[in-house]
Amino acid sequence: MYEASALVAGGSALAARTLLDGDVEHAVNIAGGLHHAMRDHASGFCVFNDVVLGIRTLLSSGVQRIAYVDVDVHHGDGVQAAFYDDPRVLTISLHQDPRTLFPGTGLPSEIGLGDAEGTSINVALPPGTDDSGWLRAFRAVVPGAVRAFRPDVLVTQCGCDTHRDDPLANLELTVDGQRTAIGELHALAHEVAGGRWLAFGGGGYGLVRCVPRTWTHLIAEASGRPIDPETPIPAGWAAYARQRGGRPPERMGERIEPPTVQPWQPGGDSWLDRAIGATRHAVFPLLGLDPDDPRD
Repeated sequence: MYEASALVAGGSALAARTLLDGDVEHAVNIAGGLHHAMRDHASGFCVFNDVVLGIRTLLSSGVQRIAYVDVDVHHGDGVQAAFYDDPRVLTISLHQDPRTLFPGTGLPSEIGLGDAEGTSINVALPPGTDDSGWLRAFRAVVPGAVRAFRPDVLVTQCGCDTHRDDPLANLELTVDGQRTAIGELHALAHEVAGGRWLAFGGGGYGLVRCVPRTWTHLIAEASGRPIDPETPIPAGWAAYARQRGGRPPERMGERIEPPTVQPWQPGGDSWLDRAIGATRHAVFPLLGLDPDDPRD
């Protein structure tokens, strides 16, 4: 356990260093994203918090401002805890409402301490949130907050346990919704951070129908060669999955048409829209943004 966990953590530190050296514009460690581990104890399948190690590697090398976006279904509590009073790091976590899922943290009221007040952002999504609702929440919070923070590097934890088939949680995203979010994070890195993007994997327990597809899309996106969702699954991999008792998908995507996403507007009375509004009202004024203006 120690050796495997140390190897993952070292991989994330190495990915950060390759970014700093200018050898690459984007770096991905899909084995990383172990965002629950704390400074003095393991938690939630996570022994060492490689995300924190990667971010600290960047900070110790002179990077001034880092935005971290966590799209795992569980709250990124270990990363938030590590930088809760550090104004150099903006942490954003979109996750299933903590009243319904481990680790029980990540409410909109958790906004940071002292000089870092406003740099901890949490979007607590209702169980059952699908592609359309999740992307509405993402677009209502993430781009505006990241732009206002003006980071030098964008770091993302791309856990795919938001998938509708994931056995440990209750969101309803498809591979296509996850692929869309990855593409928008990539574009945001180029818009706000000069293209510098450090990406990690994370949670994901749909080991046949979700994880391989979504993280293939992540690597393809980061390498500048995105994969058409109509692309057939490789025959050799499908045969291997069937041998292991799995039911492999046929294509790299799931949806026929892209999801219809209604932009967030203030005053909505659904659980989802109230959750978005609570997050915006908690932190947007601290970032110089108007919580009731959808353009922010």
